[in-house]
Amino acid sequence: MVSDRLAIETTDLWKRYGDVEALRGLNLQVPAGSICGFLGRNGAGKTTTIKVLLGIARATRGGARLLGQPAGDAEVRRRVGFVSDEKDLYDYMTVDEIIDFTRPFFPKWRRDLEQKYRQKFELPGPRNITDLSRGTRTKLALLLALCRGADLLILDEPTAGLDPAMAEDVLQALVGHVAGEEMTVFFSSHQIAEIDQIADHVAIVDRGRTVLAGALDDVRERYQRVRLVFAGDAPDVPLRSPGVVRVTREGRMLTVLTRDREALMTEVRALGPASIDWSPVTLKDIFLESVRTED
Repeated sequence: MVSDRLAIETTDLWKRYGDVEALRGLNLQVPAGSICGFLGRNGAGKTTTIKVLLGIARATRGGARLLGQPAGDAEVRRRVGFVSDEKDLYDYMTVDEIIDFTRPFFPKWRRDLEQKYRQKFELPGPRNITDLSRGTRTKLALLLALCRGADLLILDEPTAGLDPAMAEDVLQALVGHVAGEEMTVFFSSHQIAEIDQIADHVAIVDRGRTVLAGALDDVRERYQRVRLVFAGDAPDVPLRSPGVVRVTREGRMLTVLTRDREALMTEVRALGPASIDWSPVTLKDIFLESVRTED
């Protein structure tokens, strides 16, 4: 894939804070027009990656580009919307005041979207921001990001702390917005169900590295669980086929999680199982296996 088709691209990205390596050679490609979920455990490097992409933090080494331009470039910043996990807003303002204050900074501000999301999110214009619930603050921050005419929207844990109904409103707003506008959404989360629900691409990061990335449908299709049942105890032999992620043995059953079923089948048939069957695995299964791998 060529760079001008990528909304986000990082190459061998490293970031060190003192003795701590928050990023360790992270490579990432996010296609333009996609909804990409950035999945990882707490401390895996998601927020650090976002800070580097936005120019808030400087990489120790490696490169990062947004919309074809170097991360932190002044021009690209005007084309990127961001909602932090803290939903940073000016608490001394009212809802109306912060919208009126923000609008002039962005020549591509969309008044039609402003009205749409004011109504959809039921934002109380005269109310002070400090008095808003966490969910309403999230919706207000999302309005400010969506209406600026951004080509790329980056969100850091957008539904953190929200109840299920409020989280669903936020997720559906994102899906609806991308369906009607030409933009890319990149959102970090440790909520697997959210990424499974709305993303079409996924990147899993662990200990500062990308351990899996791609179109979500392709990822699901690539991983399969193969179960072999033997007449006696399952043989305790190493499987050398490419793509084997994990092997478990229990009595007569041998279960293999693999990224390449066809390569595996030739090897396991030679073991003489009484039966073989296979089934797809969930994103949760894929995530858990990806982050279990030791260095």
